[in-house]
Amino acid sequence: MTGRANRVAVLADAAIALLAESGMRGLTHRAVEARAGMPPGTTSAYLRTRQALIEAVVQRLADLDRADLGGHELPAGPPPTTPGPPLSPADLDQLAAGIAGVLDHWLSAGRDRTLARYACLLEAVHRPQLRTILQHGAVLRAQAEDLLARAGAPDPRRQGQQFVAYVDGLLFDRLVGAGALSAPPPGTPASRADLTAAVRDLLRALTT
Repeated sequence: MTGRANRVAVLADAAIALLAESGMRGLTHRAVEARAGMPPGTTSAYLRTRQALIEAVVQRLADLDRADLGGHELPAGPPPTTPGPPLSPADLDQLAAGIAGVLDHWLSAGRDRTLARYACLLEAVHRPQLRTILQHGAVLRAQAEDLLARAGAPDPRRQGQQFVAYVDGLLFDRLVGAGALSAPPPGTPASRADLTAAVRDLLRALTT
């Protein structure tokens, strides 16, 4: 990572922490550089506008999410145009456990990032120029389509989109919805087991 890229990453991480703490109202250039421990004017030097700052946050979130997904042993396959080998029920169980591990991480150690992502999504509703944040979900949808095709889903394209939507809804429910009142504490074996069961049920429903 270059010196500039590293500096932008540090600023983006500070912005993510502020978004999780205070929402969009707390995101200012001055607050970001203060949180990052950098001199006044640093944020503006690298990210001149508020839009540039939010776009840096979105890119940083996407990069960190890809790193999380790459660190789990999911049964990854090639692009949907060249389907891989069929997935067995055991593969689906492994997939459910892997996805549950990622979700639990996003609810615990990665909680700030998840809250920041939702803040950016809500901001994009009112600022169309920030809708590029939605493009980062295209890769996950393509992977879900491929996996469901290999698992024998009758309509993998449609069901792949549904799968991502359902999982995102599960994450939202456990983080800020009513599910947070009854679900096991994030970051615990009970949480991962509960999430694994939910994802496994969803996979079975879409592939049978």
